[in-house]
Amino acid sequence: MKITWSHAMLPAILIGSVLFSQPARGGEPPLETLVEGNRGFALDVYRQLSAAEGNLFFSPHSISTALAMTFAGARGDTEKQMAETLHFHLDRKDLHKAFSELESTLAKAQEGGRVTLDVANGLWPQKEYPLREDYLDLVKKHYGVSITPVDYRSAAEDARRMINRWVEEKTRDKIRDLIRPGVLDPMTRLVLVNAIYFKGMWENRFKVEDTRDAPFHVAQGKAVQAPTMTLREEFGYADLDSLQILEMPYAGKSLSMLVLLPRKVDGMRQLESELDPAKLKEWMSVLRRKEVVVFLPKFKMTSLFRLDETLAALGMRDAFSPARADFSGMDGRKGWLHIGVVLHK
Repeated sequence: MKITWSHAMLPAILIGSVLFSQPARGGEPPLETLVEGNRGFALDVYRQLSAAEGNLFFSPHSISTALAMTFAGARGDTEKQMAETLHFHLDRKDLHKAFSELESTLAKAQEGGRVTLDVANGLWPQKEYPLREDYLDLVKKHYGVSITPVDYRSAAEDARRMINRWVEEKTRDKIRDLIRPGVLDPMTRLVLVNAIYFKGMWENRFKVEDTRDAPFHVAQGKAVQAPTMTLREEFGYADLDSLQILEMPYAGKSLSMLVLLPRKVDGMRQLESELDPAKLKEWMSVLRRKEVVVFLPKFKMTSLFRLDETLAALGMRDAFSPARADFSGMDGRKGWLHIGVVLHK
């Protein structure tokens, strides 16, 4: 969706990134280890979901954070499988501390008032269900969760509507009906939710009068007209054999959008096959400031996923098994809790 010195727009991969600047502290700092791991997990999920046709939009940070709160209560093989799947390479104490530090870093991006980035975590246990105090203390300390007991046994639909209203409020009404009717039932004991709302002004803003309809190539030999923003400016840019890369910062330059654009109209699958953490890091390392002409179509999309099978396929199997799941770190009892559904919208 970005082109330099050309007028043929193609499908592209868009990746949000956080720009870190911190001194080394004898080896890789925990925060950087967490971010590298989250990136690996993000690309694993991307490979699983991208097999389907059509546009794909998801927030790896939201998924990782919600599952990290769940991981805090995992033990035994369940814990080991989750750590491997989620690319959690820190010990338990450092991991949750690093998540807390990451949230603080993201919150600082809002300084100046031109970027809004709200992250909220909520936990809804069954009323009077005996969750361990040390677990509740951990998720409150490191994830800032709000805890709201509800009654799934006799009022599961009321609980569903309450949780959905909370999500709508935290996302400024952008995410509605996250949990569909029938997903929660009298056997539900706990729901964990992470909600993210982001609205950013570009550091270099597009002018409204420079927006015009232009062809956007959705496939070989197929194009549609799309309202397209245009801007000539200096950005981080790399021109490689099979793709072009553009980094567009948001106001304040703490957050940016990274655009990976294959050179061929049918080059998306090849690009996806090459995309892994090492390759992405290599590509980002060759970005250099350069004046380019950017053509960026305006677009709107919504994606809804059930990630149970995706996560199980990546290795997180026991967490979904009533017979094998061990979340005794939550309630002190092995075999009482397992993950029923992982929803992402």
